[in-house]
Amino acid sequence: MTSTLLAFCGAALVLAMIPGPSTAVIVRQALRGGPRAALATIAANEVGLLFWALVAALGASALVEASEVAYHALRLAGAAVLIVLGVQSILGRRRAGDGDAGSAAREPAAGGWSAFRIGLLTILANPKAAVFAASFLPQFVPTGAPMMSALLVLSLVWVAVDTAWYLALVLLLGRLQAAMAGGRARRTLEAVSGVVLVALGVRMVLERP
Repeated sequence: MTSTLLAFCGAALVLAMIPGPSTAVIVRQALRGGPRAALATIAANEVGLLFWALVAALGASALVEASEVAYHALRLAGAAVLIVLGVQSILGRRRAGDGDAGSAAREPAAGGWSAFRIGLLTILANPKAAVFAASFLPQFVPTGAPMMSALLVLSLVWVAVDTAWYLALVLLLGRLQAAMAGGRARRTLEAVSGVVLVALGVRMVLERP
């Protein structure tokens, strides 16, 4: 069981490190709202990840995978969220560039509950999270172990590893921002994150399951 958990932790870490919608949104929120917004977004992402993991453990994610209508509805909703967030980041950067240094201050709306809603909506509107959880978790259930109990333990471990990675990422991002001069660098990073979000949204619209 120990070797299985270690292997699972390694696999979960690799998955967390692969850039995707959650990473882009967390970076975006960190740039716009600082540590508070970043932590709220991470918390929301892990709540959503745990939700999909538990859904997979119960077998309900098979319904999402089997239902073409449900899959495409979630896919389009997720794409819309990413594109809207990306456009807001790009336009926000331009508006800030038209003002003085004070306009680079972080937006209050990006913190707390607003950031949590954005993070939760992003992960819940990603049908691939549901489908992937259903295919990823069962691979690490030890032979002979109770399926439901093992899946619940793996779900919690997955969330813990995912959380640790994103906390480290936000810490690194904060240090990077501190090392850069002024608000222009932050606005540039925000614009880049916006472009990435739009690209991810467009890819989600065009891709096929």
